[in-house]
Amino acid sequence: MAAALWMLFASFAFAAMGAAVKLASSVYSTSEIVMYRGLIGTVMLLVMVKHQGLTLRTVFVKDHLWRSVVGVVSLWMWFFAIGKLPLATAVTLNYMAPIWIAAFLFCAGWWHAKDHVEWPLVVAVIMSFVGVTLVLQPAIAANQWLGGVVGLLSSVLSAMAYMQVRRLGQLGEPEFRVVFYFSAMTATAGLAGTLLEGRGAGMPLFTAHNLYSGALLLAIGVSALFAQIAMTRAYRIGKVLVVANLQYTGIVFSSLWGMLLGGDKFTWYVWLGMAVILVSGIAATFYNTQSTPRGAAVSKTDPIASEL
Repeated sequence: MAAALWMLFASFAFAAMGAAVKLASSVYSTSEIVMYRGLIGTVMLLVMVKHQGLTLRTVFVKDHLWRSVVGVVSLWMWFFAIGKLPLATAVTLNYMAPIWIAAFLFCAGWWHAKDHVEWPLVVAVIMSFVGVTLVLQPAIAANQWLGGVVGLLSSVLSAMAYMQVRRLGQLGEPEFRVVFYFSAMTATAGLAGTLLEGRGAGMPLFTAHNLYSGALLLAIGVSALFAQIAMTRAYRIGKVLVVANLQYTGIVFSSLWGMLLGGDKFTWYVWLGMAVILVSGIAATFYNTQSTPRGAAVSKTDPIASEL
């Protein structure tokens, strides 16, 4: 249950970040938003590490580099897809990541010649995606195939990043260290993108701030940091498919933010989709608590092999 609660909080925080990004996009470029998102998280973690006497030193440099690069590339590809596709379609493609995680775990079980696949969790993931399509009603035109392909690849990379987060947790890396290196890479990539994009002649390279826009950037950075830490802990202590399935609750939170900030109104099938997402998440969590012996310790073995 602890992992489920951490993932629910992460989904809520990610939805809050998305709402702030939507508002900030009218002021800043995508590259600047990515840069400030990573920069704020990096600075906050540096202060925390120094204050608590912790260390950022790690022996898993390659693992952190892989998680950071894959995560940042996935983020950029998703932003590209958002620019080429209807928002509902781009979000739906991004939420296919848990489906790919289930596929990875299934293939890993087959490769290791294991017959034990927890089909109730796989079904819950698939039903959650059905709920997402009911909520978002995705559509794609024939001339938008490139954005669709990029969005689909982004979800594959997201799944790989989530699995790497899980692996780092199993290796004993604390959440703050995993999130720090990802935040630093995000800030670096955002800065590089801002410099490459440039601005018009006579215009400053970076957008000027005011109290409103600065508050939005702060909300993006803080909510992203808390969401990343909560997600990292959830993947470290919980079952991969249970945690991945609960990510779908993020679309429910996003829809509620849309009602609050944008006055969005939903039809009956949107509410049905939300209900499917919530029921599948509750069912997956209930199944996990019933099938796991009370007091069982978290497995220290490789997560892909141990989850099947």
